[in-house]
Amino acid sequence: MQRLYDFLRRHPTGVDTFWALVLLGISVVSGGPLEDSGGTDARALVVPFAALLSLVVALRRRTPEKMLLLAVVLGVGQLLLDVATMPADFAMLVIVYTVAATGARWASRLALATSLCAAAAAQLRWPTAETGIAGQVAVTVFQTVPFALAWVLGDSIRTRRAYFAQLEERAARLEREREAQAKVAVAAERARIARELHDVVAHNVSVMVVQADGAAYVLDTAPDQAKNALETISSTGRQALAEMRRLLGVLRTGEHEEAGEYVPQPDVQQIEDLVEQCRGSGLPVDFKVEGTPRPLPSGVELTAYRIVQEALTNTRKHGGVDAGASVRLVYFDDGLGLLVEDDGKGAPHELYEEGGMDGQGHGLIGMRERVGMVGGTLDAGPRQGGGFRISVLLPLKPAH
Repeated sequence: MQRLYDFLRRHPTGVDTFWALVLLGISVVSGGPLEDSGGTDARALVVPFAALLSLVVALRRRTPEKMLLLAVVLGVGQLLLDVATMPADFAMLVIVYTVAATGARWASRLALATSLCAAAAAQLRWPTAETGIAGQVAVTVFQTVPFALAWVLGDSIRTRRAYFAQLEERAARLEREREAQAKVAVAAERARIARELHDVVAHNVSVMVVQADGAAYVLDTAPDQAKNALETISSTGRQALAEMRRLLGVLRTGEHEEAGEYVPQPDVQQIEDLVEQCRGSGLPVDFKVEGTPRPLPSGVELTAYRIVQEALTNTRKHGGVDAGASVRLVYFDDGLGLLVEDDGKGAPHELYEEGGMDGQGHGLIGMRERVGMVGGTLDAGPRQGGGFRISVLLPLKPAH
């Protein structure tokens, strides 16, 4: 049964043609129209009119507007040529419903107007015998009601379809918006994770590389210094692993909420420890804090720490053997200022102007992204007299 229903839905014109043939057969077999028509010529026109009205039913869904015009012409022709009403006139009800449901607006209005006039015109052309004026009016109203109901039903179907189409369009639009938002969220999360991984890996691995090179250089001549370097490598590696576990814990749903082994997010207070670590790896760093320290939003705390971390890492990578650095942390009334400078060779021009090439320069890109996320400003470039300078201003709001 379902297959038959699906077949009929796939072939609507075939279904309409079947009913059109049924309507034509009923009209031809019925003897009433032939007998009621006025003259021989009128009776001869009954079959062509019935055939054309059946055609209206057969093609009503393919060209509803044209079939409506054909039905109007046939109706006027019946009145003028005295071709009495017949079963095929049922096609007029069908086309009124079809146009109201699927046709153009002008066709729907035309169908309503002509259908309301059809019964009155037919009653005037072929009045009911032995019926007074009141009776003829009642018959006219009775015959008009089916046309009005057909139009109302079709218009209701049109409204219902439009409503469901609007719902489907809205659902599709919301789905597209959700997908777009999900893609943006995924991209933002990937960028955040990339920044975190870069900061953790680049800083700690650079410290380990410097210490390993130093240990290899003094292994035979100064075993104690080599031992200290190896201990620094060990502690730095453990710190890197701890931060990597924290990042992986964030990626796994729920783990970062339950696992107590992950270290907390770095904050401004840990910048001094970071500076000490750099000093221990052989990079002289001058560190000063100006203003009154106070609680900061966690995003600002993490941003400040990561910027100092990346700046010192860049100094170690690009500054040269004898490079030194200075870190200034300034608490303003409405902002936190960071100034990191070094007196080394400085980074290549393309790393801070064009965002890097051949996979380089991502540290400065990450800095700009971090600062932008908290609404701050960043200025990075070479210093007068040599070296590199990074100046950052982060807006502050009291932490609650």
